[in-house]
Amino acid sequence: MSSSNSEPGFRPQEIQQLLKNSVDAFAEPQLAGTKEEPPVNKKPVDPTNFTITPLELEHHLNQFVIGQADAVSILATKIATHYNRMRLESQRPELPHILGNIKPNVVLIGPTGVGKTYIIRLIADFIHVPFVKADATKFSETGYVGGDVEDLVRELVHVAGGDIAAAERGIIYIDEIDKIAAASNTMGIDVSRTGVQRNLLKIMEETEVDMKVPHDIASQMEAAMQMQRTGKAEQKKVNTRNVLFIVSGAFQQLEEIVRKRMKGSTVGFGKNLHRVGSDDNWTENIVAQDLVSFGFETEFVGRLPVMAKLIKLGVDELYQILRSPTSAVVLGKKRDFLAYGINLEFTDDAFHLLAELAFAERTGARGILAVLERLLLPFEKYLPGKVTELLFDEEAITNPNNALERILTHSSVLAYQRKMLFDHSLTLRFGAEAEHWLLEKSRTSGIAVENILTELLKNYPYGLTLLGKSEIDITVEILQNSQRFLDETIRTTFAKREEQIEGNE
Repeated sequence: MSSSNSEPGFRPQEIQQLLKNSVDAFAEPQLAGTKEEPPVNKKPVDPTNFTITPLELEHHLNQFVIGQADAVSILATKIATHYNRMRLESQRPELPHILGNIKPNVVLIGPTGVGKTYIIRLIADFIHVPFVKADATKFSETGYVGGDVEDLVRELVHVAGGDIAAAERGIIYIDEIDKIAAASNTMGIDVSRTGVQRNLLKIMEETEVDMKVPHDIASQMEAAMQMQRTGKAEQKKVNTRNVLFIVSGAFQQLEEIVRKRMKGSTVGFGKNLHRVGSDDNWTENIVAQDLVSFGFETEFVGRLPVMAKLIKLGVDELYQILRSPTSAVVLGKKRDFLAYGINLEFTDDAFHLLAELAFAERTGARGILAVLERLLLPFEKYLPGKVTELLFDEEAITNPNNALERILTHSSVLAYQRKMLFDHSLTLRFGAEAEHWLLEKSRTSGIAVENILTELLKNYPYGLTLLGKSEIDITVEILQNSQRFLDETIRTTFAKREEQIEGNE
């Protein structure tokens, strides 16, 4: 028998008590279509105290972003203006509400690996606002398999640590937006894609999103407990009026649409066809109508008034990214090696060659990480515990096996030198030629370098002590005939001593 106070869909009173006792055992569900983000630790932006100017934000981004000056300029300007306008409206509530106001939501257009997500994360971190990233492909129209687009707003509250007011000033970033464009004259999946556009359109405008997830057992249990405590269910809603939406995609088929439109527009007007045919400049000609032709509804494009285009990164840009003191990829790899007590450095020639290899990957800046991971892997595997310094040079790229063996040989020689100094107070010096000979000897014999040295120089501690020597230069000639050299040195030395004795007599 159901309780008369129960809301529709709740369980009977006796089961509600059980739910109350067990609600803490349920973890908050991960929202479909989003990547879990840790709560923002920094103090969220105060709309009444935001003073960052476009130039200040642009200067910050230019310390980290290479080769995207135009896109950085647009983003810095429009995002700084958005939050400064929020400050103005917070300080002057008497200003009339502008009906039909459109936020400066942004569409980023650019190939993979040019830094679209990276730039937005930098901005969100610098201005201290909650930030959520999702892939558009994870969402679908209500009724189809997929996630609810309103989950993005709920996740924004989660990232804000439950602070709804902070979440209402956050940024929602949706990648792969081009994947929900509807192909013309098709049925089936494109119906769902159009539905996603319409559902996103609702939250991109000003709307209120209920924090309760429909059909979610955890939300129902929370509502039941709230009902029991207060006699009424609290309605938590998030207003999206000031939530900034930024979408991005590679738009791989957009180039053909732009070229076709531009070619048609040149007929009879004597325009420059060479510019239209340039592989580097076609993105400069993108207009809103091209996105509609691509498969987006006019209303959806209308809610994205700001367009920023990111260019394909060339070898020079990839080189600049590598040598930048703020390069996240390089700093990350240095941190990996530092975890083993190894100080990793790169030569400038290595950076140039790495940039060329990364460009050949055709994945933009992502190619840098792929190349570095592949080339550094054997060094990361074999060098921990062996060295404390690693200079990654051109040889390490063109002939990594030889470079690694050379480094390991030098490490073994150093270990043997330390042992001789500690055990016998003997200083042994090895030149580059001697180390190269040891490397070749180890390759051909399959014996470790330290074992080779131990065998070849096993009588040297006693012999050098006998000679009264505490240091010696180990050359290739000594290594090739170590025992004979020691015997002849002892024989010669004692012969000279006898001659001196006889002469003194």
